[in-house]
Amino acid sequence: MTDVTSTGTASTPTKRGRGDKSSATIYDIAKLAGVNPSTVSRALSKPGRVSAKTQKIIEDAAAELNYQVNPFARALPTGRTQTIGLIVADITNPTFFDIIRGAETTGSARDYTLVLAESAESPETEVTAARRLLSTVDGLILASPRMDDDHIRALAADKPVAVINREIQGVPCVVPDVNKGISEAVRSLAANGHEKLAYVAGPKQSWMTARRWEGVKAAAEWSKLSAVRLESSKPTVDGGRQVARDVLDSGATAVITYNDLLAIGLMQELQAGGMRVPDQISIVGFDDIFGADFTTPALTTVRSPLGECGTRAVTILLDMLQGQDAPSEAVRVETELVVRGSSGRLLA
Repeated sequence: MTDVTSTGTASTPTKRGRGDKSSATIYDIAKLAGVNPSTVSRALSKPGRVSAKTQKIIEDAAAELNYQVNPFARALPTGRTQTIGLIVADITNPTFFDIIRGAETTGSARDYTLVLAESAESPETEVTAARRLLSTVDGLILASPRMDDDHIRALAADKPVAVINREIQGVPCVVPDVNKGISEAVRSLAANGHEKLAYVAGPKQSWMTARRWEGVKAAAEWSKLSAVRLESSKPTVDGGRQVARDVLDSGATAVITYNDLLAIGLMQELQAGGMRVPDQISIVGFDDIFGADFTTPALTTVRSPLGECGTRAVTILLDMLQGQDAPSEAVRVETELVVRGSSGRLLA
């Protein structure tokens, strides 16, 4: 059995001294460790097929020579690159930080490398990035995808695909169940004397913004609040600032936004205009991103377990690559309200 190294070749020993640590091959490792090249190949590609003592000697020699396996070269005989792709809607949005961390940590624990790309909120860019990634990775995770269902199903017909923040029939999905967190938020607002609630929506292509609006409407009806949906220009701090006038014109005294960035921008703009938060208006974000408690007052938000979403999506994907069946229904994780200073009793 031959192994393909970072040079993409494996034929004859290269002539180098012990001090030359660039582009090492299994033959260099074998010479340094005092074993056959075939033993090195077995130790590095399928640990457990050699004794623990020999494994340690070979690993130490490989480390000394700075040996690196080229995953794409290794894929030639195996069809596997030991890489998985992750596409996020906006790489600058802190919402995705924990998803990326959870996915990377879980993949690394199972000897997989994460390859990251973004769609910049564009369905067309997302389709292009997905097709390019699928040609080199073993499987793909789409976090808050903007492309349509048919494109996602087409990708899943080619290689294993898992989706976060979106539910698609026939494709394994991990979805935060927004109902619990939204219900807690709306009940809290009603208990604090609010009668009219505004929901500031996210991108029109977002599947999740529609689910959150449905949750707000249902919870508002239950708590006997009126609810109105307002559109935002973009799911960012600047988008939150731009929607402030619409919020004031709506007559709502409480607001739930599609994400925390919108909530932060909205709060900043309203405060700049002299509004007191939460005395005159309460603001609730969504996701509990890093920095949500850095605002003044700190942001009340509906927490989504984003790291768990990344972990579960990678676990599903890697289990599929090992021949296990994907979950027949969407995997749901609970949300919860985190009360801070931006929401409270209506005083004006």
